[in-house]
Amino acid sequence: MQTFRLALHSLKRDWRSGEVGLIAAAVVIAVASMTSVGFFTDRVHKALGRQATELLAADLVLDSRAPIPHRLRTDAREHGLDTTETLRFRSVVVRDDKLQMAEVKAVEAGYPLRGSLRTASTLFGRESVAATLPQPGQAWADARLLQALGMQVGDRITLGKSTLTVSAVLTYEPDRGGDLFNIAPRLLINLADVPATGLILPGSRVRYSLLLSGAADSIAAFRNKIDQRDDPELRIEGIRDARPELKRALERSEQFLGLAALVSIALAGLAVAMSAQRYALRHYDHCAIMRCLGAGQGLITRLYLVQLLALALLGSAAGCMLGYIAQAALATLAVGMAGEALPSPSTAPLLTGLATGLVTVLGFAMPPLLRLRRVAPLRVLRRDLAPAPLSATATYSLAVLALAVLTPWQSGNLRLTAYVFAGILATLFLLALGARLLIRQLRRLRTRAGAAFRFGLANITRRADLSTAQILGIGLGVMVMLLLTLIRTDLLDTWRDRLPPDAPNYFLINIQPSQAQSVRAFLRDRAGVGTELYPMVRGRLTAVNGKPVDPDSYEEPRAQRLAARDFNLSWADTLPPDNRITAGRWWDDEKTGQTRFSVEEGIARSLHLKLGDTLTYTVAGQALNGVIASLRWVDWDSFNVNFFVIADPGSLENFPATYISSFHLGANKQVLLDLVRQFPSISVIDVDAILTQVRRIMDQVVRTIEFVFGFTVLAGVIVLLAALQTTHDERSRESALLCALGASRRQILAGLSAEFICLGLLTGVLAAFAATAVEAVLASLIFKMDIVVNPRVWLIAPLVCTVVVTVCGLAGTRRALLTPPMTVLGRA
Repeated sequence: MQTFRLALHSLKRDWRSGEVGLIAAAVVIAVASMTSVGFFTDRVHKALGRQATELLAADLVLDSRAPIPHRLRTDAREHGLDTTETLRFRSVVVRDDKLQMAEVKAVEAGYPLRGSLRTASTLFGRESVAATLPQPGQAWADARLLQALGMQVGDRITLGKSTLTVSAVLTYEPDRGGDLFNIAPRLLINLADVPATGLILPGSRVRYSLLLSGAADSIAAFRNKIDQRDDPELRIEGIRDARPELKRALERSEQFLGLAALVSIALAGLAVAMSAQRYALRHYDHCAIMRCLGAGQGLITRLYLVQLLALALLGSAAGCMLGYIAQAALATLAVGMAGEALPSPSTAPLLTGLATGLVTVLGFAMPPLLRLRRVAPLRVLRRDLAPAPLSATATYSLAVLALAVLTPWQSGNLRLTAYVFAGILATLFLLALGARLLIRQLRRLRTRAGAAFRFGLANITRRADLSTAQILGIGLGVMVMLLLTLIRTDLLDTWRDRLPPDAPNYFLINIQPSQAQSVRAFLRDRAGVGTELYPMVRGRLTAVNGKPVDPDSYEEPRAQRLAARDFNLSWADTLPPDNRITAGRWWDDEKTGQTRFSVEEGIARSLHLKLGDTLTYTVAGQALNGVIASLRWVDWDSFNVNFFVIADPGSLENFPATYISSFHLGANKQVLLDLVRQFPSISVIDVDAILTQVRRIMDQVVRTIEFVFGFTVLAGVIVLLAALQTTHDERSRESALLCALGASRRQILAGLSAEFICLGLLTGVLAAFAATAVEAVLASLIFKMDIVVNPRVWLIAPLVCTVVVTVCGLAGTRRALLTPPMTVLGRA
């Protein structure tokens, strides 16, 4: 207790020295950054979990080819869950003399358990939320089915042995999901009408689904019980199966937020390390006196360890409070991101924040303070006697280990963690190397400059180690500020520009080759749209390297579905603009006499395909063999037409093909009606609702990222102040000595100004280089975006950095210039 009281008394006394305040401020910023992001993402995850359940129309879905056992429904109700059933099958819908294959879904009361259905009273009319389901004897048909049969609302259709009246246009189903181009038009009917159709017979291809909703704990308990049954016929779908384009947008947002928090922690750690270095230096004499009075190394270690723990706990508590307040502001900025009010956060981010403060302080402040235990009592008589330094490995390995421990907590992404961690270390190394080289070159300029600049350059080169540390700290802080500016203006805008206001919101499918030119002309003349038409051939993957494809041989549900479905194949001369080759090479007009395929890397990974594999597709009853020549990354969230598999020109041109196109259309829906009347075989798919949802999420995410990046900017400012303070005492002594030797304050001020100008210029150049390099790495490897080089940073960075360092440096040394020389020299 005596040690504890002494440590707190010493901490209270040292609070006014400046270093302790900077350490506390750095801890508060690091903890606030992590907890604000932690609280916010926790709330968003909960809300998006509920939103993802809307995309399932339930919290959990049990799907099977056989009727769902009644006992499962009973068990679900015993767990306190709401239930409803649906079944899906394909059948021919008849109107007069027209036939159309349709995907029929029969639903019962309560559907959907999450989300809502939307309908319209006319084709392409204004949609509204449906308050009821189709009544017995009625059906809702989507626009594609109405187009295919030339129907209007109120017409009657025949389904099996029953006759139904189409009472509304079905515009939205929360659980439609899947590839819109691979499913037949939808017909929604009441479950009570199914027996009358006579279509469900033994051997019929029907999918039965049991939809469940309820409390998260009840859902988890029921799912665990179902998982233990190990029923191969029963497929379980949870919230992880949310719509992929929304998932990508949200994953990208979490990467940006996690990156901001990680960099804030790294900068705060650097500020703590630099402040602790000066704090330890100023306590050498204090420790020497304590050693003379009988204090052992263990007592000194415990004394400063208690101080650090107290400082870490106080800073962490303040940071957690600030983080909680900040996440409330973030939640306000993100109103509408999840389509509903965000739920309350959990307490887990508080524990993470406290751990962050402790690890940051102990990891970055302990190495400099460990030198205090080695202060010799003889320093009382010999002020130049400094404690033996720790080895560089021992000093920095603890800080590096602390950062390595912190990063996975925040990112939740090992790949992002690895890149950020390696990037910070590489940036520090390159900045230190660049600083050393530039300082060495400054020695050659000293004889060519004026008196003031000779004095400034001499200060930089004479204190090469301290100057390198300053350039390192200031450069990293400025680099992060520049990087945030570049991310805001380049990466974020590039990400958001992937979904520009004129992104395609309608798709046309089933365009016949003979209609291609007429459709182009129609869209150009009536809608002012110039659009490309892409050929599309239907084929099923039947063999890989001569081995038949068996969906049951794959463990992942997605791989099973991909192996069992038909593919939309296409051919192209040039690589589509939203695609990027990741392995192999594009054909570039070269002829090999063999069919070649370019496969999307995600589907290749799911189906275990690789370069050089031979694929066999069955197209129109004929076998088509080809080799995988390349793998592609595809920007699916661009909403442009893209394909899993593209063949080289000439490989598919002899097979029956239709064309597909996408385009953007404003409020003029009459164009669509005229298009359908003129080309009745063409189907129009409306994706405007999904597009609007993704765009809203992107806009909300950009605002939240800008808010979180504010913590990183504050951390950069703390690093800047800490770096400038590292040489404050030495500059004070030098200024006092020069003043005693007859130099005027104006001459001293000119020399310091020259030093800060040179220091800022060097730092700005290095920071611009580092920021540009890091932006390129993030764009290419993490966010999968085109690399953007902003030349303005090379002009703005040195200029701004020079002004900031000079102003802050002169402000920090103002007190030294005003202090009488005898006061400073007397302490020395």
